[in-house]
Amino acid sequence: MNRKHIKGWQKHWDFIFLDLFCLQFSSLIAFWATKGFCNPYLSNSAYRYHSGILLACQFVTDMFTMNYRGILRRKKFDEILSVIKFTAQVFLTYFALLFALHDSSASRLHTGFTIVFFAVLSFAFRELNKFRVLDNANRKKYRRPVVLMTGKDVVKETLDKLNQDGYYQDFYIYKVILLDIKDEPKEGISLEGVDIPICALNSDSVEVLSHEFVEEAFILQPENLPFPRKLMDELTTMGITVNYTLTALDNDLWPSADLRKFGQYKVLTRSIRFATVEQTMIKRIMDIIGGFLGCILTGIVLLFVGPLIYVKSPGPIIFTQNRIGKNGKIFKIHKIRSMYLDAEDRKASLMSQNECKDGLMFKMEDDPRIIGSEKKDKNGKPKGIGNFIRNTSLDEFPQFYDVLIGKMSLVGTRPPTIDEWNKYDLEHRARMSIKPGITGMWQVNGRSQIADFEEVVRLDKEYIENWSILLDLKILLKTVLVVITEKGAK
Repeated sequence: MNRKHIKGWQKHWDFIFLDLFCLQFSSLIAFWATKGFCNPYLSNSAYRYHSGILLACQFVTDMFTMNYRGILRRKKFDEILSVIKFTAQVFLTYFALLFALHDSSASRLHTGFTIVFFAVLSFAFRELNKFRVLDNANRKKYRRPVVLMTGKDVVKETLDKLNQDGYYQDFYIYKVILLDIKDEPKEGISLEGVDIPICALNSDSVEVLSHEFVEEAFILQPENLPFPRKLMDELTTMGITVNYTLTALDNDLWPSADLRKFGQYKVLTRSIRFATVEQTMIKRIMDIIGGFLGCILTGIVLLFVGPLIYVKSPGPIIFTQNRIGKNGKIFKIHKIRSMYLDAEDRKASLMSQNECKDGLMFKMEDDPRIIGSEKKDKNGKPKGIGNFIRNTSLDEFPQFYDVLIGKMSLVGTRPPTIDEWNKYDLEHRARMSIKPGITGMWQVNGRSQIADFEEVVRLDKEYIENWSILLDLKILLKTVLVVITEKGAK
């Protein structure tokens, strides 16, 4: 799933919030300069009233002007002019509103100081934020990795356009695949002036992509080659978002596409599913709230089950493991330990009893690695503390911390281990094109009873293709019912 291209004022929310802060702080400084040092938000109702009006006027100006358009490309002098223009727009709106309300209570001296302080602070903070955004040291850390696919003769020109000075991009090209070269020489491929890895287009290069951290592909097709339908289908099957230059496109090939700019190119972006900025923001807010509340519940759970685990199997209570996250990025998942410390070492000897014969998941009824599983009930079923933790899904609670810090989501697809990920075929990769979740579609449609990995993939892709906030809420409610009834637990 790929987020839709951000448009208008939403693209520069960081600059907007900085200006909101600068205006309120400027008003506060102006108050101190004219009235003396105190907290006017608590002691002065007139100040609170006018601060609220200023805030509203600034929001209106932000949404109905294009003050932030091209802000990252502006030189200092142009930025000064932009700040003066924006300041005038905000305060003209403010004066017009006061006139309409027949309000003459605003202090002229305070307003004058506020205007001056705001212009100075706004310019300073904008320039500092631009330095932060454009800092070369932060480029790869905060930008998404993209593979460029094009012809050998245009690689240098394309990279120059995509990395043009003065243009901020939220991506970086980490690899080049040449569409017009199929057989790669033993010594590899190198081009003058290009310092990133280059390889030929063949089955091996596509297979490698299925196990790498890559979010998007940009295809700039050479004119002498046919439309790369098979390649684009393989990339989309893997869940990789495809950006293709606007040439020789057949509309029926693009059922889920978005027209946008990629660097200095106009492209159609093809993906399994698109989400708007508003939708992703709401989902993240839900994750933050749910993650925070879940962390509190986790602390309570640990107070009770932590000592029981330690007595039965001395060692760390919280188990961490490397898992595969969105688009193949590795992260550390946290769980309450429900297995003995040597569980991973013993896994190899139990693979013959794996209920998932393809090896893409490990499922085993009455797993002897679970803490206390040697203790049986009257029906011969294990009833140790580890079995209780797993049957009630208490082992998943520490993942609320992973949700809170943004590594996971409340609802998504379960993250595979690195060994499982390395066995994935092309169509399996699509399930990790979104952020992994604590619960998901297949957890509420059979849970551990589903032993066919292809069915897991089908349910996960169904979730991605039909995703909505309402669907997330339905899955969360179903998850609560499944956990309470222990339906499908092993």
